[in-house]
Amino acid sequence: MMNNIAGNYSRIQERIMNAAHRCGRQPEEITLVAVSKTHGPDLIQEALSGGVRVFGENRVQEILQKFDPPPGPDVELHMIGHLQSNKVKDAVRLCSWIQSVDSEKLLKKISSRAESLGKTMDICIEMNTSGQESKFGLRTTEELFALLETAAGLPGIRLRGLMTIGPLLSEGEAPVRRAFASLRNDFEESARRFQLPHWDSLSMGMSNDFEIAVEEGSTMVRVGSAIFGSREYR
Repeated sequence: MMNNIAGNYSRIQERIMNAAHRCGRQPEEITLVAVSKTHGPDLIQEALSGGVRVFGENRVQEILQKFDPPPGPDVELHMIGHLQSNKVKDAVRLCSWIQSVDSEKLLKKISSRAESLGKTMDICIEMNTSGQESKFGLRTTEELFALLETAAGLPGIRLRGLMTIGPLLSEGEAPVRRAFASLRNDFEESARRFQLPHWDSLSMGMSNDFEIAVEEGSTMVRVGSAIFGSREYR
């Protein structure tokens, strides 16, 4: 299994490199986040042995099972799922990034907890670019700008960019590209309107659409099943 994970990880990196070259970008601009949700600690160890150092998880409960204590100082853990307010304490303690911030209340809780730990959290704001009711995230550019204004004076956070989950690729490539282009436009407009010294990250693209995302400007792709295989548990 270790060789499969290592091989899958290497193949995804190669596909990222090819997608980057197709659109005149450098592969080094794109971070590959290995999404280990629903996979047990044994596969985390195999992934670490295979060279993976950036992981993504959806649930704090799983983070506590697999990353407490953290596996090493060179390992980055990204919270990419919806974060409940009562889980902020552990998420801030164990994660390097929280990519799924979608409210002023959540942002302020993260700020307060990070400040109490003497820590600075890297933050992405989640946008709902698919229009699906089942997905989380801000729905309008106006909501995004209002949240960025709120964030301006908060300690303990470092605003890095935007995140989204695009529509299903089965609905066609065009809607996926439109969603990713919409996020890129919001990212660029935010940079023009606000003083955001660390604003450098567009987290979009998963196992089925990460190459499209790279072509549309993604700097961070979140790939799970293409690395780890089908889910172990729910």
